[in-house]
Amino acid sequence: MLHTAFPKHQESHFTAARSVRDVVIGMADGLTVPFALAAGLAGAQAGNQIIVTAGLAEIVAGAIAMSLGGYLAARTDSEHYESEKKREVQETYDKPEQEAKEVADIFRGYGLEESLAQAVVEAIKADRSRWVDFMMRFELGLEAPDPGRAKWSAFWIGSSYLVGGLVPLAPYMVSPEPVLALRLSVVVTATALLAFGFFKGKMTTVRPWRSAFQTLGIGGAAATVAYLVARIIA
Repeated sequence: MLHTAFPKHQESHFTAARSVRDVVIGMADGLTVPFALAAGLAGAQAGNQIIVTAGLAEIVAGAIAMSLGGYLAARTDSEHYESEKKREVQETYDKPEQEAKEVADIFRGYGLEESLAQAVVEAIKADRSRWVDFMMRFELGLEAPDPGRAKWSAFWIGSSYLVGGLVPLAPYMVSPEPVLALRLSVVVTATALLAFGFFKGKMTTVRPWRSAFQTLGIGGAAATVAYLVARIIA
């Protein structure tokens, strides 16, 4: 008997969306906020030493604040999930008929016949843990959070902010002339926004160049507004 060998079907899915989101948040702010601060100080005719010192202080403070924000946001998501899970567990004890009906309603919504839906419900009810997990996912739309999510979110956001913040500040570190450094900073920051947007598009399977120009446009607009505010304050 001849056996035909078919290539195994492989699906390519992007599985690091949360980490990329954290990098996007940190990098986008890191590229724009320090740029605006340095540009505002340069426009106010501050010396490069002052600009670099203030820029580094802002980068460190911003990275810490962004890391803390990412950590607290992830912790809040985890605590919310655990709170809802406890409630669902209790409801399977207090209101099992109602919870079973909700499961059946979900399967009816997918077109299952009544007899088949009830059979599936009974199978799910046989394992309370599986029952609760099903309700969390399909009734509440909640996925179990990664236990290490909070610390990794803080790391990626904070480190991305640090890296992004050094890009617009670097010209002030190597050029003694603030006006020239400002021009170089504009070019370097715009290039970094394009490159970052392109990379983000490649990682998320979005059109890379479209993502690149969107990132440049949004980041450029944010940097321009922040620069004008800094100029007014300075």
